[in-house]
Parts: sequence; C-alpha cells; structure tokens
Amino acid sequence: MSEPQQYWTNLPDATSRPGEVSLLLPDVDLRLTTDRGVFSADRIDRGTRFLLLDGPPPPGGPVDLMDLGCGYGPIACTLATRNPEARVWAIDVNERARDLCRANAAAAGLDGVRVTTPDEVPDGLSLAGLWSNPPIRIGKKALHDLLDRWLGHLTPTAWLIWWYSATSARTHLPDGWKTRAGRPHAGGPARGSVCWSRQPCGDERQERGT
Repeated sequence: MSEPQQYWTNLPDATSRPGEVSLLLPDVDLRLTTDRGVFSADRIDRGTRFLLLDGPPPPGGPVDLMDLGCGYGPIACTLATRNPEARVWAIDVNERARDLCRANAAAAGLDGVRVTTPDEVPDGLSLAGLWSNPPIRIGKKALHDLLDRWLGHLTPTAWLIWWYSATSARTHLPDGWKTRAGRPHAGGPARGSVCWSRQPCGDERQERGT
C-alpha cells in the first residue's frame, strides 16, 4: 500500500471533513473554514499566530505580498486585512488548501487575495514582503530550495518573515542578509521564534522598532 499523501502534496489522501477555526488578533477577527488534508486543520497553528503577532506589519499601499504555503489562508487573509490595497499572492501546492483559502478570502470580502499554484505566479513579480510558516516536514534541503526559488522576487527593501521552529535548522540565506529574531516561544514541538530578514541594501529605517 502506498504511503498516504500529506498536506504538502497536490491531492492529500484524506477524506473531506470540513470544520471552522477562529483567528483572533488585536486587529483581526476572522472565521476560517478548514478541512482534513490541510495544515493545522483543527486550530490556528501556534507558529502562524506568533508570526502574525511578532513579525513586522505589511507595508502600506498598492504592493505585492506573498504568503508562501498559504494553507487555508490565515496569513494571506491577515495581510489583506491589514493592507486592503495590497495584492496578496497565496501560494500552495495543495489543491484543497487553495480552494479553502480562496473561499475564506471571498467570505471575508478580501478581494486582494490571489490564490495560485507556485507555477502560476507571474514572471517578474516584485514582492514587497514574503511571509511563511514553512512545511518543515519536507526536509532541510527542500526547505532551502523552496526559499531560494522566491528570493529573486523580493525587492531590495522587502522583508522575508518566517517561523523558525526549533525542530528544524535555521533557514539558509545568502551572505549579507540582515536577520532579526523575535522573542523565543516555548511549547512542545512548536517552540521556536519569528525571524525577519532583508537584503543589505534595504533601508535601515524599515527595521522593526526604529
């Protein structure tokens, strides 16, 4: 018997069982539909919540942002809520996750969310920020390859914000990138911290807290 497919595959081998979770942040209050076969279907993942609480906010104005590995859309929907002018690219290989993210954005009236597969992202897209709670179970090399694919789309002042789990190696970045880490968080397998990085030519005034 073949190994069951997981949430990071195109078509997870899991019978549909829709559910609903609440995403409550100081500035965001959303009800999101979930389902089996997607990441953290029964609750908002702890890493995702810390990323949205600790990481820098999205830049304002009509910019392009990305949620890499969007799942059912908590990060993408939060970014679109915080900057209604942004176009938020919600990327996932999981077809069920994409359908859920699309439906959740529509239910919340978030017209700026664009849900696509990685291969459907336009060539030459310039991102003002990339957020990700990466699928650590795919392995270190696959994680590095996933990140490397999108680094070239970041503008010189763009932020890369990700959840760094203590169960995986810190994300590899090219030499010269500046990295900041939020406060560490404990709590079982989800312990870790939020990191945000940008290229050395970025504007120092954009660093959080300055």
